Amino acid sequence: MIRFERVSKWYGSDPALVEIDETIAQGEVVVICGPSGSGKSTLLRTVNRLEPIQAGRIEIDGRDIHAPGTNVNELRSRIGFVFQQFNLFPHLTALQNCTLAPVQLGRLSRSQAIEQARALLERVGLAHKADAYPAELSGGQQQRVAIARALAQQPPLMLFDEPTSALDPEMVGEVLAVIRGLAKDGMTLICVTHEMGFAREVADRVLFMDAGRILERAPPAEFFQRPQHPRAQQFLVDIRLPLP
Repeated sequence: MIRFERVSKWYGSDPALVEIDETIAQGEVVVICGPSGSGKSTLLRTVNRLEPIQAGRIEIDGRDIHAPGTNVNELRSRIGFVFQQFNLFPHLTALQNCTLAPVQLGRLSRSQAIEQARALLERVGLAHKADAYPAELSGGQQQRVAIARALAQQPPLMLFDEPTSALDPEMVGEVLAVIRGLAKDGMTLICVTHEMGFAREVADRVLFMDAGRILERAPPAEFFQRPQHPRAQQFLVDIRLPLP
């Protein structure tokens, strides 16, 4: 579904991504992990053109998404993106946050969008909060509304950029449970996260990055039990997941 070919990016003279080559299959759940500043979020944001690239090629379903003339709005309408900060519209209710894009983009009538939004809020366990404003919701509830809003576009691909990093510890589980449900439904997911327990349980593959490079790619059991790259081994020791 997604192919990175020798993708590179710089911030001034500082390399952010260095000749990334990777393929992600349809229906695959991929977790990207690594130390802060390793390029994880930058790589994720290149997939929906929030970050430009200076070299290489990124294809989604065989289409070069960074090619001149690409309709960026149309591209983003097919990619759900959930941010660290929830980015809900504060003046809209949970239901209105989830109906805005489908109606504005002409994909659904207002009544269809409301019906879909209620179903999505039910899916994330927040049907009873449909008329609440973001300020009336906990952080975990806001993030679950953000996930429902992203799903309202019926995207074939979902991207999560450290979706639990802004949450209090007791709220993390409720958000991860929703993402876990999406994974079970067979949706293509790419998730940047520091939640290694979640990665171990849900991911089909783990990509480990450092200094703008993918240094290791492996199924979770292999990555956590037998990491090959010395930097990955040190990372797991540093986060207090000692090797067996």
